[in-house]
Amino acid sequence: MGAYGLGSIPFGLLLSKIANTTDPREIGSGNIGATNVLRTGNKGLAGATLILDIGKGSAATFIASFYGPDCAAAAALAVVLGHMFPLWLKFKGGKGVATTYGVILVLSLPVGAISALIWMVVARISGFSSLAAIISLLSTPLVLTGMLALQRNEILPIEFPGTAQNIETIAILALLVISRHLRNIKRLLTKTEPKISFHY
Repeated sequence: MGAYGLGSIPFGLLLSKIANTTDPREIGSGNIGATNVLRTGNKGLAGATLILDIGKGSAATFIASFYGPDCAAAAALAVVLGHMFPLWLKFKGGKGVATTYGVILVLSLPVGAISALIWMVVARISGFSSLAAIISLLSTPLVLTGMLALQRNEILPIEFPGTAQNIETIAILALLVISRHLRNIKRLLTKTEPKISFHY
């Protein structure tokens, strides 16, 4: 319950109200995430939203991890669902990308870093935040699976953070996030998906 409550804090909306700028629900995709806040033209506000949304995913998962891997997995799911379906906003929240990255960074920091790098490369090349999220999150379970296989075969010289259970958790979260991007996928296919700019 605590993880859901933390996840449901709409930082993008709150920061926009504090800064007295455009309500992110009134532009772009209409959600409360960092990408849509970026579309208001306030890069700093979007950056703050991104950090806070990542932070709540990391915090919920990290705290729950002290009670065991099952609790960490449950908290990871709850915090992302909280972001996607916040009670206070009539269950109309964000798409959960940044919060999911926050979870992954705790479950496996190297994999989280690789996933974020993939997002950045795809977003820079294509200009589509949605496409970057879909590709990076789909690749994350595969990256962790590959790294763990290399570790088992003693190809990696160091112990690689992450477990087989983490693969299942990350895969479920990735599917959840992608399910929130069905409209984006349709717009990508019809070439009507709006691009983002890194040069506001």
